[in-house]
Amino acid sequence: MMDFKKFKNMDSTLKALEKMIKKDEKDNIKQVEDVVGLDLADIEASFSKTMSTVDTKINISYKNLSGLEDPVYKHSEDSGFDFRANIDNSLILKPLERTLIPTGLYFEVHPEYELQVRPRSGLAIKNGITVLNTPGTVDSNYRGEIKIILINLSNEDFKVERGDRIAQGVFNNVLKPKWLSMNKVDKLSDSSRNKGGFGSTGKK
Repeated sequence: MMDFKKFKNMDSTLKALEKMIKKDEKDNIKQVEDVVGLDLADIEASFSKTMSTVDTKINISYKNLSGLEDPVYKHSEDSGFDFRANIDNSLILKPLERTLIPTGLYFEVHPEYELQVRPRSGLAIKNGITVLNTPGTVDSNYRGEIKIILINLSNEDFKVERGDRIAQGVFNNVLKPKWLSMNKVDKLSDSSRNKGGFGSTGKK
């Protein structure tokens, strides 16, 4: 696999590649593949692997209108940060009830990323509280307030107060449509699994 560490400026290298790979220009795509000796999937994987080991910063902008603590990573190795309930008065989530809770946070996500909204494991195991549409996806072009859909899957009432940590956010690199080609066909290729699903592989 090609070693992209030799490029001093990762961002400019990516932009140069993107210029060559324009929408529906298959000749340019083939040219890039021939030059680096990889197909596009391998190029993407190689960049992702390299960018995880070099000192490359992905800039994320946000506004915090909640008056609560800014979103922070508690530890350098953490994957996510906490979302807090930006509510004026406490609320009660009854069993099997769901509600939309504002956070007062607004993000401008890097175009090659999404912001995922995920449950907090402690709330899930101790209280049966989770994020209903997990993982929720915040697209890079969304500029509205982040709101969390909480649901109470327990048999007891659950109280949410201002500033409570109710979910976590994780930034995730996504494969954009410009790198994809979706082709409508009459028949899909066979695989070892084929149509097997919903427990078809057994319990053990």
